[in-house]
This record gives sequence, structure tokens and C-alpha cells, in this order.
Amino acid sequence: MKNKPTVSIITPSYNASQLIEDTIQSVKMQTFGEWEMIIVDDCSTDDTPLRLKKHEEEDARIRVIYLTENSGAAAARNCALELAQGRYIAFLDSDDCWVPEKLEKQLSFMQEHDYAFTFTGYEMMDHKGVRLNKHVSAPAQITYHDLLKNTIIGCLTVMIDQQQIGRVQMPNIRTRQDMATWLAILKKGYTAYGLNETLANYRIGNPSISKNKWKAAKMNWFVYRKIEKLNVFMACWCFTHYAFHALAKRL
Repeated sequence: MKNKPTVSIITPSYNASQLIEDTIQSVKMQTFGEWEMIIVDDCSTDDTPLRLKKHEEEDARIRVIYLTENSGAAAARNCALELAQGRYIAFLDSDDCWVPEKLEKQLSFMQEHDYAFTFTGYEMMDHKGVRLNKHVSAPAQITYHDLLKNTIIGCLTVMIDQQQIGRVQMPNIRTRQDMATWLAILKKGYTAYGLNETLANYRIGNPSISKNKWKAAKMNWFVYRKIEKLNVFMACWCFTHYAFHALAKRL
């Protein structure tokens, strides 16, 4: 790209051959075009790299990094974050999609209010991409203590202004690295502001680690105790609220 992009889209991929096409297409269809998409393939063993290479050759805004050793989503995202040139950072996993106006609306929302950290609502879809008419709304704002009790911020909806917050990196843990990152930002005194429009589609029902509810619950506890260093009472209090909200989100 001749000019620096406004938004850098961070996408880790691993054996995403059946899904990555839809993800990339949802980015290409954005009504806001000043973006770069940095895809870091985490040593896929299927034909994902071949599909990525095709898109990289077709669109100069797409850049693909091929890792030679499987390192996990956090390492893949951090690799992309180090290369990101945009002022704004957005996240999109290789099995999720955006609606065409996502970047345009969210960027306008941030610039109008000078927000540093925003997220939006999203809709769930099944593993085939069929929408389930289950919407997760975005509350007006989320603070550090709010997020401890309700992990409602969908990674695929987040946009961060690095000019205000600084360069973003994620803790190198196998899952819940996004939650830990949002907590680290909010702990500094920032607030995450929600744009309550359904601007993304989150895929459920596949066997990836992020969909394993038991592992996710255990990792939430790990974040509470080992990363945030909450005492047992506070960790239990937050976990009870988290479990309630997680259940309500899927009913």
C-alpha cells in the first residue's frame, strides 16, 4: 500500500480452509476501504495457506505471515500487531464475519466522540454460517470492574485507537488472551464504549478452543487468579456473575 491504512485488521488463522474465504470476503466488502488485513497463519496443516496466498495476490491490502511452528492465537495476533501500520486496530478471527458497514460506522462513532476503545453488538451463527437470530447487545460502556463480571465484549467487534492507548500486545496464553488484554487496558483507567448495532457475526458450534465452554470457564478463573491476582472471594464473586451472563447470552 502506498499510503498508511487507517485501520489494521488482526486475523490469526489455523486450519481455517472451510471458513477463511467468508471472513476475508466480509472485509473486502467493507464500505470503508482504508484498511490493511494482516493474517498470521499459525502453521496450518490443511490448504489454508494456498487460499491465503490467492487473496494476498489479488488484494494489496491483505498481508499474510506464515508461521513455521504452531504457537497459538495470542502469538499469531501479537505477530500481526507488531506489523500493524494503522492508527486503529480491529480484530477478526478466521471463522467470523463483519457486516459491510462495520468499519465505517464504528470508526465514525470513535472519531465523533474521541473514544479510544469501542466494541459493538453481534449476532451468532452456526458452523455453516446460518444466522441464529441470537443477538448480543453492546452496553453503553464497560469499565474494568464491569468486565470482570461480564465478558460481553466480543473480540470480533473491538476497535482500539493506538494513538491514545499505545501499542497493543496480548499475554501469551492459549485462550482468553483477548479478555486479559481488555482488562489490562481498562485497568489503566480507560472505558470501553459500546455501539449497540449488530455489526458482526460470531460463529459457534465448531470444536475450536474458544468454543469449549469448560476450558473457557477454567481460563476465566486463571485470568482472575493468576493475571489479575484477585483474592479467592473476589474471584468467586466475579466468576458467579460471569457464569450467569455467559448462560444468559446463549439463551
